[in-house]
Formats: sequence, C-alpha cells, structure tokens
Amino acid sequence: MSFNSFGRVFRFSTWGESHGPAIGAVVDGCPPGLALSEADIQPWLDKRRPGSSRFTTQRREPDQARILSGVFEGRTTGTPISLMIDNVDQRPKDYAEVATGYRPGHADYAYDAKYSLRDWRGGGRSSARETASRVAAGGIARLVVPEVSIQGYVVEIGGDPIDRGSFDTDQIASNPFFCPDAAAATRWEALVDGTRADGSSLGAIVECIVSGVPAGWGAPLYAKLDAELASAMMSINAVKGVEIGSGFASARLRGEDNADEMRAGGKFLANHSGGIAGGISTGQDIVVRVAFKPTSSILKPLQTVDRDGSETKISTKGRHDPCVGIRGVPVVEAMMALVLADQKLLHRAQCG
Repeated sequence: MSFNSFGRVFRFSTWGESHGPAIGAVVDGCPPGLALSEADIQPWLDKRRPGSSRFTTQRREPDQARILSGVFEGRTTGTPISLMIDNVDQRPKDYAEVATGYRPGHADYAYDAKYSLRDWRGGGRSSARETASRVAAGGIARLVVPEVSIQGYVVEIGGDPIDRGSFDTDQIASNPFFCPDAAAATRWEALVDGTRADGSSLGAIVECIVSGVPAGWGAPLYAKLDAELASAMMSINAVKGVEIGSGFASARLRGEDNADEMRAGGKFLANHSGGIAGGISTGQDIVVRVAFKPTSSILKPLQTVDRDGSETKISTKGRHDPCVGIRGVPVVEAMMALVLADQKLLHRAQCG
C-alpha cells in the first residue's frame, strides 16, 4: 500500500517524480463556488521556485501550474481539482553515480530496502521537487480559510539564529532567505556561499505564525490540531523536528511559568501553548517551528555502499540547495493552509 494523500475532508494527493515529465496534485473536498484561477496559485509557487537566487538550486523550472479539472467559469465545482506542473529542466545524467551508490542521509537505501527498486533520477518521489505540488494545493487551501493570515520565515541557518529584538516583518520579503532580521540575512549570505563553495550544506529552522484562527478548530484525542500540524510538517522532505508554541523549552519551565493565564474577554497573558490546547485552537496565534536537516546531496565525498553491499565513496553532482530550509518556507506555509482548511471543514461538519 502506498500513501500519497493527506487530509480528511479537504484532501489532496500528489503525483509525479523529480525528473519525470510532470508533477501535480489532485485536490478533493474543496467547497464549490470559490473563485479560482491559475493566478491564485502562481504567487505561492513563485516563492518556492528554484533558481530564484544564488542561495538555492540552479535548476531552472518556471513552475507554471495548470488547472485541468474542477473549475468552471472561474469557480470551483466541488469536484476534484487536478493540477499539473511541467518539469522542463531535468538532467538525469547528473545522477548516474547515484544509480548504484546510496547517498548517506538520503532516502536511497530506505527506498531500495522497501521496494527493491527506486527512481534514482534525483530521488524520484523522495526529492524535494514533490513539494511544488503541495504548494500548488496550498494555494487552493488558502481560499478556503480567507480569515486567517499565514506567515513563515527562517529564524536560523547553520546554527546562527536571528536576533528577536531586531524582528522586522517587512524584511521577510526583502531578502532571499525569508529572514525577518536584516543583519542575520547579511551574515547568512557569507555563510551559505562559503558552505556551497566547500561542497557541503546547512540546516535551518523555519517558524510559521498564523493569526485569525478562531477558538474551536481541531478535536480531542485523534484529530488534534497540533497533531495534524506535526504530521503535516514532518511529511515535508528533510524535516526532522517540529515544535508547537514553546515546544521543548516548556519542559524546562515550572507549571506557573508555562501556564497561559487568562483574563476577562478571552484575553491571554502568554502563548506557551502555541494557540492550541487539548488539540483545539484557543483563538491565539498558532506558532510552529520546523527543523530542516542539511541537504543530503553534497559534493563532499562520503563513505557509503552500493547495491551489492560493497563499500565505496560517493559525491553527488547536480544542482542542489545548499540549504533546503530556505525554500522550505512556502512549503511550511502550504501545509499549514492545507491542515487549517481541513480542520475548518471538519469543525463546520460537526458543529455547524
């Protein structure tokens, strides 16, 4: 059995491989009557598009999404919405060495162990190329939750964090790192350039804050909003950790310090819970942090084994992100929108 779908009521499935002719998504459960065109999806794909700066992969993909079904006269019909994005800059020959040797840290070995075959052209389905389909689907999900505002940004690259005291929302769209701290963005330029020149890669932490979610979305136990968000974020390629609210820091606090005290009128004095309590939104901002590991495909030679089990070394050629977390920002935002759209419709189905 293969799992390529996510969601309960608002559900999407992605398809395609990194170096196949195209990738895409099918979105099902979208309410009818929403105004939708390719122009509603394209701005989010442009945020994720490769080759947009020297700090990302130099693969040149326009990432133009086409709507093939589910829309008539500019509005959703309530039937499945099929999206397709052509791959126009494939270079499978760059991965000839990967066909026989496993990249350490990548999914090569695990895929082979499970399926006894794998698409070695850039990793096939395990490539971050698949996330473009999620971003396209997320563009539709945003139309289902127009009342919320979703803002993602990078707060740390290679162990170098931003200065929270210098946080400036206007800076996020002003630099190639989606960074809210101008000084940190300047430091990161040299950091990422140096790492790429050295043939290596860096990890990053992406933070996402959502305002406008009313109290009541989510459900206790097996459909908790925070559990759904954690699952969504962990499904993103290269993600190895997720925090909600204060996250791991809350384990180092006393009860009275971690409590989000309340006052009349639904006012909270803190938000350690990240806007979610008991799996249900509280009306506060939802705060999620997502940890991306360093890109596994690097030029530095690494010890590995081939399909015959013989020891060898591998150096991955091709065009890769020196820090995959940078382009992870629009992917995190998309998964946030997809979860919230699903949870809104679930809440409406049960509670009206």
